[in-house]
Amino acid sequence: MKKFEEKTISSERIYEGKVINLKVDDVSLPNGKTSKRELVEHPGAVAIVAFTPENKIIMVEQYRKALERSIIEIPAGKLEKGEAPEYTAMRELEEETGYTADTLELIQSFSTSPGFADEVIHLFFADGLRKATNGAVLDEDEFVELMEVTIEEAEQMMKENRIYDAKTAFAVMWAKQRLSIKNEK
Repeated sequence: MKKFEEKTISSERIYEGKVINLKVDDVSLPNGKTSKRELVEHPGAVAIVAFTPENKIIMVEQYRKALERSIIEIPAGKLEKGEAPEYTAMRELEEETGYTADTLELIQSFSTSPGFADEVIHLFFADGLRKATNGAVLDEDEFVELMEVTIEEAEQMMKENRIYDAKTAFAVMWAKQRLSIKNEK
């Protein structure tokens, strides 16, 4: 048995969307009482940490409607049905940035909002970065500005809340550690 497990008594899907589904579950709590859980089902996503040859991190600035403002993020995107995360990462890197990579290394997979959503992001490091032949090919509803920033610039952007999402903050901290280890060698 899973510690503190909440057993599902019933589940009702209340919305099916293009990106997410919403459901309400009635659950039995560890103390025997019952409660409701409002849950977001998400197919998962990828995010990519990519350095230029000058050790700058590739970022994109885009408007996020949920926040009603633009933020700066690492390239990322939703898993499509049947896609392996590695494939999605390479596709998103090329579509959003116009770069491709020789190899991808999984850094970490993590839950974004476990209190109400099942989304998992797979964070990859893209090595051997080079310009793709096609350049960036954005989705028709996607508008981004490509940026290349130093670790110091990224840290300043975090202080200014221009970098505001957890995946990018995690990526900046990972990148700083990776570069410091690389510079020690």
